Amino acid sequence: MTKYVALLRGINVGGNNKVEMPKLKKLFESLGFLNVSTYLNTGNAIFETDKKDLQTIIEKALCKAFGFEIRVVLRDAENIHNLCKALPSNFTNDTEQKTDILFLWDEYNSKKSLSLIKTSDVDTLEYIDGSIVWNVKRESYAKSGMGKFIGTVVYKNMTARNINTVRKLNELMSL
Repeated sequence: MTKYVALLRGINVGGNNKVEMPKLKKLFESLGFLNVSTYLNTGNAIFETDKKDLQTIIEKALCKAFGFEIRVVLRDAENIHNLCKALPSNFTNDTEQKTDILFLWDEYNSKKSLSLIKTSDVDTLEYIDGSIVWNVKRESYAKSGMGKFIGTVVYKNMTARNINTVRKLNELMSL
């Protein structure tokens, strides 16, 4: 049995594309997944399965259940653990700095995706196995490329979580 996290993109943002976490949990259980849990309202579903072709199964079930297309990035527990191990320990998401993890879809899952993101000298970006880690000091946010990232090709092919959420997902997946 492999433990995964499904990271849903674009749900429960600004009152749009509403997905209630208890319904999401029940949907994943109805797909035959085991030990299903959700974390936060942003669409993080942890589960175990031996099934294959998970992305297709999950995305079709989500569309049928909620009535709109929801793209999903899947990562197994090993990927999340290795990502968290590689994260700079001084990166946080707090009043001093903003750190987001951009989980890339397969077609953008390479270090080359870094070159598609316009940044400034206040941004620190690092590619780590299927993800881009983006850190900026809050005081420099206005100078950051983050504000211009929305609408870009990489933006349309990823889902983001802040570093605190990713570290918590790692903890939950390790239990």
